[in-house]
Amino acid sequence: MADQQGGAGQTNSARTAERAGGQGIAPLVMLPGLMGTAEVFVPQLRALSGVMPTMVAPLLGGDRIERIADHLLTQLPGRFALAGLSMGGIVAMEILRRAPERVSRLCLMSTSPLPDTPTQAAEWEPLIIAARSGRLEDVLRSCLPVDCLAPSPQRLDILNMIYQQGCTLGSELFVAQARALQRRTDQQAALRRFKGPTLILCGAQDRLTPLKRHEFMAALMPNARLRVIEGAGHLPTLEQPDQVTGAMAEWLAEVAPRQDARSDPAPDIASAATGEAQSSAPPLPPLTLTNPLKTN
Repeated sequence: MADQQGGAGQTNSARTAERAGGQGIAPLVMLPGLMGTAEVFVPQLRALSGVMPTMVAPLLGGDRIERIADHLLTQLPGRFALAGLSMGGIVAMEILRRAPERVSRLCLMSTSPLPDTPTQAAEWEPLIIAARSGRLEDVLRSCLPVDCLAPSPQRLDILNMIYQQGCTLGSELFVAQARALQRRTDQQAALRRFKGPTLILCGAQDRLTPLKRHEFMAALMPNARLRVIEGAGHLPTLEQPDQVTGAMAEWLAEVAPRQDARSDPAPDIASAATGEAQSSAPPLPPLTLTNPLKTN
């Protein structure tokens, strides 16, 4: 089911988020895009972290999507709601493929389950060479050009912030993440198998991962809902933060369908909503905006 949401009649995200948090659902883990940090989720962190455990995990761990997913799985809670933006969505799908029993619900934004074609994979090579030769900012501007965001007074401010944070993270991380994207695999099968509440969210003016790609993802999944954000492009979390936060709060408040115990041994959200105690989970890692490249 597709919803288009404009400025009028916005969801009261704070109230909905509080209801979701009151249900005692799994912590929320958000994954940023290429060379991204928690900055891309600041509006959502402000709205949701006061009512439920919420964190942003950096995309570290190697030059393959599989290695990044494995690295994250060693650090994340035992069970969690998972949201990924752009490359973060690609990593989220790999986490889902590797550990579906740990993902209580899924939100995919500005992303795609399909691998690069050979032509697209080859296009990463000159960008990698340029990043290694000291032209990282030019590379980031090429990866996320101005017209990938919807026209607005804040568009340039958002882009400049993204470029600045990417330059802070450095060329070594860019090369690793570019290699990971270049080699990524098809995730359609993992999406088809997932039965939890799923939000597919797309900016109406996203030119990198257009609406048709998100409609395709939503059609693959049995419990997916498509939300199209008007006035947004590839970074809807910053371009239209109230609309995105409202959509996420509704998704977090959804009751999960009953699932076969053999495929999902962890306590489901429906049980948690009745007030039953959940099994203990590892403590959440602290949120950090610093560059952790030197950590293992």
